[in-house]
Amino acid sequence: MKVVAVSGSLRQDSFNSALLSAAREYFFAAGESPEVEWIEADIAAIPLYNQDLDGDTKPDAVALLLDQIAGADALVIATPEYNYGIPGPLKNAIDWVSRPAYRSVLAHIPTLIMSASMSPIGGVRAQGQLKQVLAGTLTPVFPCPEFAVASAHECFSDGQLTDAATAQKLERLVVDFMAWVNAEIDFEH
Repeated sequence: MKVVAVSGSLRQDSFNSALLSAAREYFFAAGESPEVEWIEADIAAIPLYNQDLDGDTKPDAVALLLDQIAGADALVIATPEYNYGIPGPLKNAIDWVSRPAYRSVLAHIPTLIMSASMSPIGGVRAQGQLKQVLAGTLTPVFPCPEFAVASAHECFSDGQLTDAATAQKLERLVVDFMAWVNAEIDFEH
């Protein structure tokens, strides 16, 4: 199973990037799962979307992200919440890879959404907005309650998930998501 992970945060010490790292370990540790290939996509160098640049030859950072997602079996997105919504760089990356409409690399790729935030609600509003955006790209999102790490500064230390209860819930989420993805893959074949 090839999994592409995207952090919606560009910050070096991002809680969302740390959350993806913690999730990665559970993807690899899942007992009965197929072999996992994990690719962390970098959205920092993607230019602002401009249809004039969206021709046959894409900017290098966009072409790389398109290639990574095109060959993926699953997508995992961890996003912070900025002003009740998803960060601009994440929305911009989605805009680039969502073309052509309804036939993009995002169409029909099983996706897991999660968030970590220092706020007491953990970024659930951003997740709601992201689900709306992904609905417009025909990207199926794992049907589960929002996985949001609230007060993330108390759950991570030096880029590591240290909160045992959160770790246990994350492990369960990953196991359930992988089972859903495998069922989706089996259904297609």
